Amino acid sequence: MDWTNRIILDPAICHGQACIAGTRVLVSVLLDNLAAGWPEEEILASYPSIGTEDLKAAISYAADLARGRVVETPSAAA
Repeated sequence: MDWTNRIILDPAICHGQACIAGTRVLVSVLLDNLAAGWPEEEILASYPSIGTEDLKAAISYAADLARGRVVETPSAAA
């Protein structure tokens, strides 16, 4: 999915944090809700200004970020 049409990063909106275009719904909030196990229907009901494609865009955005950066984790042997 091409998330670039649905997610914006604009310093004048939400202090430059990634949000769904045309809204002030932060991508991080959507991802937090998904990670917490909220069903898609519940997220969409909580944020009526977004749709299913916006959730998919948020996941795609996160996947692109994960591919571009390595996060060090503690060693299991430590």
